[in-house]
Amino acid sequence: MKLDILAIGAHPDDVELGCGATIAKEVANGKKVGILDLTRGELGTRGTAETRKTEAADAAEILGVSVRENLGFADAFFVNDKSHQLEIIKILRKYQPEIVLCNAIDDRHIDHGKGSKLVSDACFLSGLIKIETALEDGVLQNQWRPKHVYHYIQWKNLEPDFVVDVSGFIEKKMDAVLAYKTQFYDATSKAPETPISSKNFTDSIIYRARDLGRLIGVEHAEGFNVERYAAVSSLFDLK
Repeated sequence: MKLDILAIGAHPDDVELGCGATIAKEVANGKKVGILDLTRGELGTRGTAETRKTEAADAAEILGVSVRENLGFADAFFVNDKSHQLEIIKILRKYQPEIVLCNAIDDRHIDHGKGSKLVSDACFLSGLIKIETALEDGVLQNQWRPKHVYHYIQWKNLEPDFVVDVSGFIEKKMDAVLAYKTQFYDATSKAPETPISSKNFTDSIIYRARDLGRLIGVEHAEGFNVERYAAVSSLFDLK
């Protein structure tokens, strides 16, 4: 299966939080979108690897993505080395996405910045013909390099390089985020509190999207950072 977009996150729920509305919009526009989680989020204070697996499947169904995979890297301890890069390269060559969305370049959680750089490096290396990877049946894969790598914004309020109008899709994003019942605000929960389990955090997802939308004259928006200049054919392509 060839994908138009592959969204990659260090943990289950990173993608939903960072670009869930953008994904929902592109799926509604007929694009094939997949999600790849690097870890199972097993070191998270709340929930378990098993509950997050179930929650991730529920969120994927809500967003309508075509496929979701998990590489099972060690939460908090994965590194940007050859073995980890090759596992991502295999996925890139398997699905041949035109666009890759990945973690914030810099963020509070160390896995986000690490994951961002790891995925970016793998996207480049995946285009090198002399790096050989094979499918499970032993058939060699063709090289593939995504045309674009964009980084969604997470905990830190980074200045976006561009924003996507996601008006009409924020509710679907919130449904996907809140599919992670163990992770976010629940007044009845007895689990330890975390920075993302407060009502303030849940509310911030919407008001940040509303604020970005306000700045471009729409209801809601999501922001992204780029690794190279974003280009347009004409000044009139800019909204």
